[in-house]
Amino acid sequence: MKRVVITGAGTINALAHDVKGTFEAFREGRCGITELDIRDKDRLSIQIGGQVHDWDPEARFNRQQIALYDKFTQFTLLAGREAVAQSGLNFDGRLSYEAGVVLGTAAGGVNTWDDNYRTVYEEGKNRVHPFVVPKLMNNAAASHLSMEFNLKGPSFTVATACASSNHAMGQAFHMIRSGMTQVMLTGGSESMLCFGGIKAWEGLRVMSRDACRPFSLNRNGMVQGEGAAIFVFEEHEHARARGAEILAEVVGFAMTSDASDIVMPNKQGAARAIAGALRDARLNGDEVGYINAHGTGTAANDKTECAAVADVFGPHADRLMISSTKSMHGHLIGGTGAVELLACIMALRDGVIAPTIGYEEPDPECALNVVPNVARDAKVKVALSNAFAFGGLNAVLALKRA
Repeated sequence: MKRVVITGAGTINALAHDVKGTFEAFREGRCGITELDIRDKDRLSIQIGGQVHDWDPEARFNRQQIALYDKFTQFTLLAGREAVAQSGLNFDGRLSYEAGVVLGTAAGGVNTWDDNYRTVYEEGKNRVHPFVVPKLMNNAAASHLSMEFNLKGPSFTVATACASSNHAMGQAFHMIRSGMTQVMLTGGSESMLCFGGIKAWEGLRVMSRDACRPFSLNRNGMVQGEGAAIFVFEEHEHARARGAEILAEVVGFAMTSDASDIVMPNKQGAARAIAGALRDARLNGDEVGYINAHGTGTAANDKTECAAVADVFGPHADRLMISSTKSMHGHLIGGTGAVELLACIMALRDGVIAPTIGYEEPDPECALNVVPNVARDAKVKVALSNAFAFGGLNAVLALKRA
């Protein structure tokens, strides 16, 4: 079995347009959740979100590209460029055939859907742009990323709601570990902060009108975000031979299904995924120092996740640190696990634990060390990233300090 390391990272999210700025926001415990600036906001009950502000696609792409790229694809390409630049890789010759893309997204080109529904139903037009289908399809971002960097190996998209990015990164990990590929670009993206995207989520009645407060007794729901994070996963010997800087090592992955309810989480399913990632990585529970929690800020998710962590880790659960960065950047749905993996890398590499901001009141059902409100300096050797999705789909990654 090959070892898998991370040699590049890129992101754009509500906190910053790059990794450096995102790390700074994590350290400062800065909130990127603001009042939304979107069309028809006055018709929405929910008017806040982790929106990417100061976004100018014309500064990044030409007119022909913008006609092909939904916002979630634009975010992917920007993050991908940063990740590949950091890795120092050039995908030509044989490597182009041994490298691919696996990305996660829950909804793909929602902005394109929203715009074109308006065109047809509201404005009464009988034609839409000829590139609507290739612009909105879920695999558009993965395909454009493969074309931008000449990646001719396996390339596809995973859609498993809020676990999409973790499932995608898990597949990339497996491909390299098995020897199928040498390098994979992986992660995820989402951009659902448009009228239709938010209106659909309003119907579930799980959204907060004022803030995301994971694990706090007075939490009242999730807050949507948008953006992307892309990573370069690389076979260890390949990275070492070229003298690449290694950000962290991916050492384990597990996925489970609750098989119980389409929206309500299940403690046993989450616990099996966490325990499975530890087994896959050949780690003992007491080696884990930090967990980036799924931590949505809903009553059901947070207490279920804490119960699952307590079941798996036993007495060690009180000693490890667990935080939800959704409190800062919002819930990016299919892209969320990718942005949250950055917090794991920061913990392992820089010894800084991103906090759970907005924490106001202890909850007896979430009685773990949730790193409330202020970042913490701590040496961590192993970190986990949890993702638990609607449909009862769970995916957990285990990372080790390089």
